[in-house]
Amino acid sequence: MARISAQTRARNEDAIRAAMDRLLSGDIPPSGGCDLKTLAAQAGVSRTAFYAKQNRDGTKRPGPYQHLAEEFERRLRALQAAGHVTDPRAAQVERLKTQVAELKERLARRDETVAELTAFKELAISRLAAQHDEIQRLRQQSAKVTNLRRLPAVPSSTAQFGSCN
Repeated sequence: MARISAQTRARNEDAIRAAMDRLLSGDIPPSGGCDLKTLAAQAGVSRTAFYAKQNRDGTKRPGPYQHLAEEFERRLRALQAAGHVTDPRAAQVERLKTQVAELKERLARRDETVAELTAFKELAISRLAAQHDEIQRLRQQSAKVTNLRRLPAVPSSTAQFGSCN
């Protein structure tokens, strides 16, 4: 791997710090987020430069810009702890998660109401059927009794309303 000059390294660190300041101030590009991947892309450096490296003997050494990645994460956590939203998409995701939870709760309540109304409808239909059967049974029973006299049926269209004069 080619070594970079001190001048290039300093220029890269300045670019990373400038990109870090932009991201933490909320200037997030449309295709990115407030994360290391976007920081690397905005600064024009490889994302792998932010992570620890492994020597051939298996020992680990810090990445060339790992200290800047740690600074970025520390500053991001501090802003989040203070209640400042650096990434509007993250705030939107949280808002949408809350909205989804509310909608699921509403849907569960609606399903419960539908189940209650369905049970009520079945009970009402059952009772109406039982009442109908009872009326039919009473009609048949009254038809068998000979000492009952039926009143003439009055058509509903000729029925008088109001007082009986």
